[in-house]
Amino acid sequence: MDRLASFGNDPFDKPPCRGCSSYLAEPYIKCAECGPSPFLLCLQCFTRGFEYKKHQSDHKYEIMTSDFPVLEPGWTAQEEMALLEAVMDCGFGNWQDVAYQMRTKSKEECESHYMKNFINNPLFSSALLSLRQTEESRCADSAIPFKPTDDPPRPTFDSVLSRDMAGYMPARADFMEEFDNYAEWDLKDIDFVDDDSDILHALKVAVVDIYHSRLKERQRRKKIIRDHGLINLRKFQILERCYPKEVQELYDVMRRFARVAGPIEHDKFIESHALEFDLRREIRRLQEYRKAGIKSFCSAKVYERVKRVREDERRKRTMLCDVLQYIQDGRACQQWLSKQAAIDAGITPVVTTITMSGRRSAPPLNLTGLPGTEKLNEREKELCQVVRLVPGAYLEYKQALLNECRRQGGLRLAQARALIKIDVNKTRKIYDFLIKEGYINKA
Repeated sequence: MDRLASFGNDPFDKPPCRGCSSYLAEPYIKCAECGPSPFLLCLQCFTRGFEYKKHQSDHKYEIMTSDFPVLEPGWTAQEEMALLEAVMDCGFGNWQDVAYQMRTKSKEECESHYMKNFINNPLFSSALLSLRQTEESRCADSAIPFKPTDDPPRPTFDSVLSRDMAGYMPARADFMEEFDNYAEWDLKDIDFVDDDSDILHALKVAVVDIYHSRLKERQRRKKIIRDHGLINLRKFQILERCYPKEVQELYDVMRRFARVAGPIEHDKFIESHALEFDLRREIRRLQEYRKAGIKSFCSAKVYERVKRVREDERRKRTMLCDVLQYIQDGRACQQWLSKQAAIDAGITPVVTTITMSGRRSAPPLNLTGLPGTEKLNEREKELCQVVRLVPGAYLEYKQALLNECRRQGGLRLAQARALIKIDVNKTRKIYDFLIKEGYINKA
């Protein structure tokens, strides 16, 4: 059980719970065996033992939380992310608004922590440079140019290509639905006239400035999407699947930091970790060779060949165990042999359902020591053993049926089922037994 962080403050950034479809709040549970897409559960569904398809309640799991320090004690990973978000939103130096947005730290704490760990720390020099470049692009007055092509694609509305490109229109370098798509609504009724008062004129100018800042944010997001190649998301996901599972999880966690670092730096970071994973895997393989006493690559080839043969033998033994569990059931054994013959012949086997006659019946109930056993005769004991009903419950159901039969002068099976809220098959056996023994009469 690992203690990992999701590095996300907004629950809408994470997939919903697989059990109840609610938005996840930290801490939550991630299955360590299901993949490649993360299988996430809230604590309520996890405690109920929720199972879905291949996910079982006894799988290994990880507790996802960001409540742990990263750079210095007293500052959790979630607060680090909140600080970076606040600085991006409010601007560098506006510590009063940063602290107000943080809500958990004062402006002095925010300023000292940011200056110490993100400005004066040499480890973050490259990230700081990328942050300054991003800030300069936000302050740029001109629109961000998109490189035109000779004949850009023009997908029709709601086509497959249009959905793959998230509504992006290459010929116009715009999205069908932009970020902050209704920002222009605040300007549609503004009209500058000569008889405006100074306060009204200043208010209208402030609204235009706010609209201008919203346009800059829209252009900044476009630039991030273009630089990181996120327009065609399907190709981006196919590229992610080329990495091992561990690198894919790192890619998913570090994606939200891509806007701080440049695209080349971000790709280098991921590639370096993929290379590190390959090196660690190769080191483990060499350590396995050394542990087995292998000192040459020629011997290593022989070892790998023998290892594959050993794995095949182990799979055959597993298959034999599957056969042995069908030996006592002739019908199931015949179905298994037919299935294996179809697989050997290259034919897709037909899945058949084993009927109730082919299922193994439950063993009789042991009545030794159970209260009320001494009040039963031999035939009633045999009934309780077959039906797997404790004597006390049987005596209670018997008395209820006798009273109802005396009151109405007879009893039907439907009335017996309405009185006894148990399995209908057990109720029928009890009803037939009491009629056969003469305790009750049919209505």
